[in-house]
Amino acid sequence: MSNGVKEITPEELLAKLDANEEVQVIDVREVDEWNAGHIKQAKLIPLGFLPHRIEELDKDVPIVMVCRSGARSHMATEYLTAQGFDAANMVGGMLAWPGEKEL
Repeated sequence: MSNGVKEITPEELLAKLDANEEVQVIDVREVDEWNAGHIKQAKLIPLGFLPHRIEELDKDVPIVMVCRSGARSHMATEYLTAQGFDAANMVGGMLAWPGEKEL
């Protein structure tokens, strides 16, 4: 946990998804990055749009934030945590993702 931000490893997230645990995976990268490959269960909400689309998120379901390397998702996790969401940052971002990527 860094700066009050919960963290999850890519391997931990993959295990949760494989076990069909209820979790919201939110990818805060830009559309072109998303199109180059993303986690199948993820939903794209580019970082700049997050405040405008926050109503799309479920406060009762844990959220994992994803970006390319973990920096933007760290900011997004801080923001959502401050809004009362149960959010965690996927450390290392998509660069560290061991699972399949959907195009």
